[in-house]
Amino acid sequence: MVLVTGASGHVGANLVRSLLEQGRDVRCLVHAESKALDGLDVQIATGDVTVPESLVPAMKEVSTVFHCAAVISIVGDMGGRVPKVNVEGVANTARAARDAKVQRFVHVSSCHAFDLTSTTASETSARPGPEHPAYDRSKAAGEAALRQVEELSFCVLNPAGIIGPWDFAPSRMGTAFRDLRDGRLPASIDGGFHFVDVRDVVAAMLAAEERGGHDENYLLGGHYHRVDRLMELAATVGGFTPPWFSSPMWLAQIGAPFMTAWAQLTGKEPLYTAEALFALRTPPDNFDQTKARERLGFEPTPTVDTLAAVYESFERLGQ
Repeated sequence: MVLVTGASGHVGANLVRSLLEQGRDVRCLVHAESKALDGLDVQIATGDVTVPESLVPAMKEVSTVFHCAAVISIVGDMGGRVPKVNVEGVANTARAARDAKVQRFVHVSSCHAFDLTSTTASETSARPGPEHPAYDRSKAAGEAALRQVEELSFCVLNPAGIIGPWDFAPSRMGTAFRDLRDGRLPASIDGGFHFVDVRDVVAAMLAAEERGGHDENYLLGGHYHRVDRLMELAATVGGFTPPWFSSPMWLAQIGAPFMTAWAQLTGKEPLYTAEALFALRTPPDNFDQTKARERLGFEPTPTVDTLAAVYESFERLGQ
């Protein structure tokens, strides 16, 4: 039996389907939303990674835990929710796995757990400092909390921006791709980042379960794209019209405080924030993915194929 936390999220939904294809017995920890699991032959365990006692029943007879539960934020610590889930939640889940004598713990962290501003980012890069966004610091702190749990065999995956199919929510990038299709994306930005296919992340997770080194990190960077070029590529794949305007970074930085203020006033998700722009200043092609390639067989899918899968999935899900 394997347990997947965050099973109804983007990574979790893809992982659960891959596990079922392998004939594995899957138990899914569900906190609130479970739409992504409808119709699947899985066990549902109701629980919350921030409530330790709720994790005990979910761990029974489990050999491997895939910990995907997390809160992604571009708006600060969200009143403490970001560290509550991304730090305390990791520690709670790891301790519950240790106490249940789980054999393997695969933790999905983020590339943001490292300082990505250097010429070359790798598993040995420095960790985020106080000048980094709350989300980045929470992911690094979550890994530190995991390493405080003794007698647990674990490894950590650090994916870049995740895109791909079975994106039920959808994610922030999934929303952008959908808005592009529907002609509702007002503009793009000339900053860039690394994007990785969710299916490649899942393949790396399964490989890490079998042969990932104890207490090892694996950076999954995928491919670097400028956002405006990525949207042009998506438009080409889907046969859509790309946004006519690409905002230069300096203009986006001026507008970020107004975006945030408007979002707070309306209660809607901002198109971007200063924290999102911080990530989009990551240097191009600075991810060293050698370790993941050599140890886990990681080989990034061409982005064109990923984007085709995104729109096929939207069609399949009626989104």
